[in-house]
This record gives sequence, C-alpha cells and structure tokens, in this order.
Amino acid sequence: MIRREFLGMGAALALGAQEWGGRVVDIHLHPRRTAGEGLAHTEGMGATNAVLLTNIRDAERAKAEIAQKPDRFIWFVAADPSQPGNLEAIGKALDGGARGVGEMKNHTAADAKDMRRLYDLCAERKVPVLIHFQETSQFTKEEGWNTGFGQFDKVLKAHKKTTFIGHANFFWASISTDLARESEYPTGPVKKGGNTDRWLSEYPNLYGDLSANSGNNALSRDSAFAREFLSRHQNKLMFGSDCSCKDGHGAGSGALLPRLKNKCVGRDTLGLLKELTTPEVFRKITWGNASKLLSL
Repeated sequence: MIRREFLGMGAALALGAQEWGGRVVDIHLHPRRTAGEGLAHTEGMGATNAVLLTNIRDAERAKAEIAQKPDRFIWFVAADPSQPGNLEAIGKALDGGARGVGEMKNHTAADAKDMRRLYDLCAERKVPVLIHFQETSQFTKEEGWNTGFGQFDKVLKAHKKTTFIGHANFFWASISTDLARESEYPTGPVKKGGNTDRWLSEYPNLYGDLSANSGNNALSRDSAFAREFLSRHQNKLMFGSDCSCKDGHGAGSGALLPRLKNKCVGRDTLGLLKELTTPEVFRKITWGNASKLLSL
C-alpha cells in the first residue's frame, strides 16, 4: 500500500471514530449493487467497519467490496439449508473466508431439522449464526421467517455450543410480555419479562442485533425500559444498521416506521444508543462486543 492510500484510510477511520467517540462496527449491512456503495453508507453514518450479510448467490458482490477495503469489511454467508448442497456450500464459504452465517431468512420454523443441522455446522466451525425472526407482516411475502421464536429456548438449550444472534420484528417485539403477534412494531410501555429480555440473561449463547426498524423501535418505544435493558445486556448487544439509504444520511431511505422516513436507520439508532447509555456501554455495543465475538 502506498503512503497516500494509507493516510487516506487512516483519515477515514479517524473521521468515523471522531463522530461517535471511537470505532463503530455495523454488524448488519447487505452488499449493494456495486463495490463502493457499502463503504459510502458505512462512512456516511460515521461507522468504521461493517459485516456484509451475504446470500451465497451474492458472494462476489461482498468479495468485490472487501477487495477495495479489506481492513473495513468482513462477510457472513447465508443459504437455505433445506436445499440440496447448500450446507456444503456454506461450509466452503466459511473455508473461503466467511466469518459467520447469516442473515438466515427462510420461510421455515426456527427449529426445523435442516436449521438444526445448520446450527451444528456453526458450532463445529465456531462461527455465529444471525437469524431473522418474524411471524407476521403487512406484506404477504414477508410473513413467516424462522417462526416459533416463543419456543426458541429449547434450541438454545439443545445447541449450547452454537452462538446465536437474534434480529428482526418478532425478536425485538418479544422484549415485552404483552406481545401482539399481529403488530410488527409495537408501541407503548414495555411490560417486563419478555422472552428476549429473559433469554439474553439466561443463555450465554444468545446475542442481539439492534439493527433495522425493529431494533430502533425497541429502543425508542419506552426509553426508561431501554436504558435498563441496554445496561443489563451491555455485553450481549451489538449495533447494526440494516438500512436501505444510500449515503448514511437518509437519501433513498425505505424505512417502514414513519418516524424514520427520509432518515438513515443506522445513524438514528446510533443517536438513540448514545442518548440511552453511558460512554462505556455505548463503546461495548457499537464496537467491543462484536469485535470480541468476531475477532476483529
């Protein structure tokens, strides 16, 4: 690397670190159409690093992004484990540099036989698996992703050597006990004792991905609860964006929550985290936990 490129890289990292008081890793960024677009979003919202959650058919997109900035990105791989050859393909991708599995977003039960085979593979390879839990949706095709979260504690018990990262609508709605299954983004005060809150405490192998409208909503619906929740699980939660905007400032945002219209979901979530936590906890959630889990 020539000196000019090295200095440019250092300046970009320093700028992101300056905005949020240190390095920030986005654990939920999907590869964009062309190399460089992921970096534009990452730097735009003030992050320094990102995990590219990549369907195996898009692996070349992720590799092209990483090739431009290998110090800034790592990638996870995902494929439907019920389809012939896909478990083997995931294994090959892990051999080829993928650092985890996900985002798993399949129309299946979370405890299905093929999903359990995937969990065993992740335990064997010592990599985490990131799962999208969603029961219902206003859009028909968005219903029923990895269903059955209400009984997922049985999976956590049966697969103690697998590290799970929970994400999406039903995972974050389940911080509350008054769970309205038809509501993707519940509002109002959280009633303590929800499955997600309890299981993050009870199971060492469960982590939480605070990305997307769902993670943002979990933080914003009840600020008093959110402060306690973030403090209680400060070693188990990780920041992510899962944002569709182009520049890290809201351009082209497709956010579903009216409050986030024309905003970068990731940038807004970072703002919430800064408001709701101490500097020490903020650093853990935005860098330390993911850095440790993924050996960044």
